[in-house]
Amino acid sequence: MDSLRDARPAAALALALAAFGWIAGGFSSYELGLYVIYGIATQGVALCWGRLGFLSLGNALFFGMGAYLCGGVMKAAVAHPAWYAALPLALLLPAALAYLIARALFARVARSGPYFALVTLALCMLGYLVAQQWTSVTGGYNGMLGIPGLPGFDRYGDLYGVIVAVAVASTWLLGTLLGRPLGVVWSGIEQHEQRMQLYGYATDRIKAWAFALSALLAALAGCLFAWQQGLVTPQSIGFGLSTDLVIWAAVGGKASPLGSLLGAVGIGYASMLLRQHFSQWEVVLGAMFIAVVLFLPQGLAGLLRRRAGGSHPPADVDAPGAPAPTQPLRLELRDLRAAQGGVRILDGLSLSLDGPGIRSVIGPNGAGKTSTFHAIVGQLPLRGGAIVLDGRDLAGLEPWRVARRGVGRKFQVPTVFARLSVADNLRLALWAGRLHGAGWLSHRPLRWRSPLLQDLQQRFPVLASQAQARAGELSQGQRQALEFAMTVLPEPRLVLLDEPCAGLSPAETAHMAQAIRAVVARIGAAALLIEHDIGAVAAMGGEVFVLHQGALLARGELAQVQADPAVRAVYAGGRK
Repeated sequence: MDSLRDARPAAALALALAAFGWIAGGFSSYELGLYVIYGIATQGVALCWGRLGFLSLGNALFFGMGAYLCGGVMKAAVAHPAWYAALPLALLLPAALAYLIARALFARVARSGPYFALVTLALCMLGYLVAQQWTSVTGGYNGMLGIPGLPGFDRYGDLYGVIVAVAVASTWLLGTLLGRPLGVVWSGIEQHEQRMQLYGYATDRIKAWAFALSALLAALAGCLFAWQQGLVTPQSIGFGLSTDLVIWAAVGGKASPLGSLLGAVGIGYASMLLRQHFSQWEVVLGAMFIAVVLFLPQGLAGLLRRRAGGSHPPADVDAPGAPAPTQPLRLELRDLRAAQGGVRILDGLSLSLDGPGIRSVIGPNGAGKTSTFHAIVGQLPLRGGAIVLDGRDLAGLEPWRVARRGVGRKFQVPTVFARLSVADNLRLALWAGRLHGAGWLSHRPLRWRSPLLQDLQQRFPVLASQAQARAGELSQGQRQALEFAMTVLPEPRLVLLDEPCAGLSPAETAHMAQAIRAVVARIGAAALLIEHDIGAVAAMGGEVFVLHQGALLARGELAQVQADPAVRAVYAGGRK
């Protein structure tokens, strides 16, 4: 059933384009075929922009590379047919280049933004200059001429069928990927990349592979373009085409493979007709683009989008177990120092803990409590000191590498994936550290369950009763419960809980405290809890660390630190 559902958009596309070709035929299908080719490249732009949250302004670089490489191979194959074996390079080289570009850029700036878009724009402009100047290879301004068509196909006839088949295949492929765990992970990165890193997802690598797929689609479209047109000019690798791809994706729907393709086909074909009959056709298209951006941010396809949850398979497959610890946990913070804007945040902080159990971290606002958590998980650069977990220094590691060492982090303000369903939020946490190999592309992980997940659903019934609701629709208390569940589902050895009871009523606070004690004991973890409610701290029990001005002021049982004059001078705590 899932495979049939995945194939519906592609099947509808195939019928529509095939019907047009049969009815119009001849030159009309040839003209439409050009925009179907552009639509395949547009799908690549939409994949990265609409599903992972980063925009490429240079995908024409890969379209042009594919077209030039394919054209060169086809011309060489006229004299030496063995050259046909090199055709896959027309796809693989642009994809490899895109992967290397993305890895280099996202390794420096993990979060997406204008930085990536501007760099890809510059590379596209560089590619255009190379295509113009490298006359001996590209033909310069006049372009590469006399490219043979695809053997056995007439570029004005049945090549249209090949173009449609490729477009249907790309639509089916992307639709299938979006319905698999990989697609859910992509959506998680687009909504909250920082949170995904704290589950152990290497987001820079995942985005690099997605950009490589985007470039592969563009290069594939470039090959079809070379076969259909018989020539390739520098305009095929220039900024103008890159801009068109972005506009078509926005109008059609950057979150939909089918919508983005139809955006290119519909807007491109309409512009061709308008150009023939209306001198100000660009004004009409510009007005249309502005209207869509203002009133339909998800494009025309957004009108038909289904609710976030959709239908989900039942959770009836046991998830792989978390790796068993090989030694008792020990955490040491040694002389941590950090500053921002000239202000000292951590000033020689040192503390240690051994073995499982809950410890609380208290202190006045600005004492460095949350900054300590930021430092542990790799979100706060250190100026000195060491963070040693089980004998390994975590200082300087990326957040996703820290997470893979068995560290889980909950924020003070619940950070859930608001536009995803509650079920998908839980899946992203359950897959952390467990999703490998073919599992990224299989339906099976969508049905995973674990004893801990079932326990959490019993303790917090909203996790099951509202499984198909958007996480952003939950109340504050429900989001706190959801994020706590997501934090512990990977079964980390060290759990960092930043005010998990913030915004909760006294009854909800008591319930949350009970759940924290039970779950931490169940997974055998050590937990550090930041809390201002002294009643919640007392309910947790265990040792208490008091921070002040970025350093450790006192430690001991709650009653002991409350009686300490140094603590009483700076912090009194509070109760709900």
